[in-house]
Amino acid sequence: MAPTAETLTAERILEATEEVLRRHGPAKATVVDVARALGVSHGSVYRHFRTKAALREAVTKRWLDRTSEELAGIATDAARDPETRLRDWLAELFAAKRRKAGGDPELFATYLVLAGESGGAVADHVTDLTGQLTRIVEAGVESGAFVSADPATTARALFQTTGRFHDPCYVSDWTRPDIESDFTAAVDLLVRGLRAG
Repeated sequence: MAPTAETLTAERILEATEEVLRRHGPAKATVVDVARALGVSHGSVYRHFRTKAALREAVTKRWLDRTSEELAGIATDAARDPETRLRDWLAELFAAKRRKAGGDPELFATYLVLAGESGGAVADHVTDLTGQLTRIVEAGVESGAFVSADPATTARALFQTTGRFHDPCYVSDWTRPDIESDFTAAVDLLVRGLRAG
């Protein structure tokens, strides 16, 4: 049964938008296509998202938030020592990006286009991720495992330095046979640097 305007939620619209983007790509997908997929008028969609740009920004944010949510549990897991937490967090970030790129390449390509349009969503995502890293570095400093005069600056440096393993501009590298050993070597180097201060 198609949703009515009364039962239509932002989440349902975002789910349908994702499917429409997968089928048509970002250049051809329209709000009318989303409304048609939901069995409602395009005006019903616009009641939740005032513009096509707002809808696309929300879809991008939803996609990025999935990664942030996966990592948040690691960042706050006090059962793991800070070094393990840092290693696990970076490994999960890399794994999450690879899953997205390899699991649904058409949708990943679509999101690369949308992320380019959605500067606010991407900036918020990076802020969230570096905030999670900051909490890990702070925990390491508090426990004596890491040395850092400014955990926030250190976290930004960690994020930027590991960009090859999570920035979508490097997606073609992620399937290289030596990528895992490169990742391990990079993380080992960074952890040694954090220990030494």
